[in-house]
Amino acid sequence: WGHGWGRRRRKSGVPRLLWTLLGACLVATVIGYKPVVIVHGLFDSSGVFVELLRFINQSHPGTNVSVIDLFDHSSSLQPLWKQVEGFKEAIYPIMQNAADGVHFICYSQGGLICRGILSTLPNHNVHSFISLSSPQAGQYGDTDYLKYLFPQFMKSNLFHFCYTGVGQRISICNYWKDPHHTDMYVNGSDYLALLNSERPNPNSTVWKKNFLRIKKLVLIGGPDDGVITPWQSSQFGFYNDNETVVEIKDQDLYLRDVFGLKTLNARGDLFLCSMAGVEHVKWHSNDTVFNTCIKKWLV
Repeated sequence: WGHGWGRRRRKSGVPRLLWTLLGACLVATVIGYKPVVIVHGLFDSSGVFVELLRFINQSHPGTNVSVIDLFDHSSSLQPLWKQVEGFKEAIYPIMQNAADGVHFICYSQGGLICRGILSTLPNHNVHSFISLSSPQAGQYGDTDYLKYLFPQFMKSNLFHFCYTGVGQRISICNYWKDPHHTDMYVNGSDYLALLNSERPNPNSTVWKKNFLRIKKLVLIGGPDDGVITPWQSSQFGFYNDNETVVEIKDQDLYLRDVFGLKTLNARGDLFLCSMAGVEHVKWHSNDTVFNTCIKKWLV
């Protein structure tokens, strides 16, 4: 094999030309991968994404990946609008340096932060918005996180605290959605109810236009998550008032196309990826999840 190449090289410059072309193709391919921005979840930090970084580097070598190191650990409890502003400030320069745009991978609570960024940033250039097990339609469950944060409350009575001015200073209350107290949620939620225009929002038309600048929306979740409750919230499904899950296609915010889900679907740009057997803390380190639900959207 080696000798053949060596002999042919003496006769012609073809192999050299081939290698030059191959090199040019490889460079073009590497340049072709858009930068990826990763936003972490509740009580997390940038350190949890070691495996995800490895997956991206293996499948898309040379990709510029930024894991935003802000609001780590207990700071992730700060109000979501404050986090949106902080993350926006860190991410905007990355966008400005990416002529062909960027991709977002936003995990858990980070998925809601990314929605806030995409809704309020008029000239963003996000192509794929990959929402990785994020409570996009809200959260209502007795989880370990809840017991840790609010040992004196259960899901049934947390509304007493969450829908107050003090409660709304804690991130989890910004997307706590009690299906038995919808009026209190609409009036009390400073974040999710505004993003969903469930509360009158003078900016809703502009926010929708901004959000629809994305090229793809990928909603990843699964029945064995154990934290996002109901798990279908990761795909915009949620409980009705008797705690039956209403899927995305039957949700009012989809049917009325409040912020663009129906438009995305009509465009062919809304993708749901469901996977059983994955616990909440394992989504970003599971290679099957990456290969099935994420990899193809990072081009």
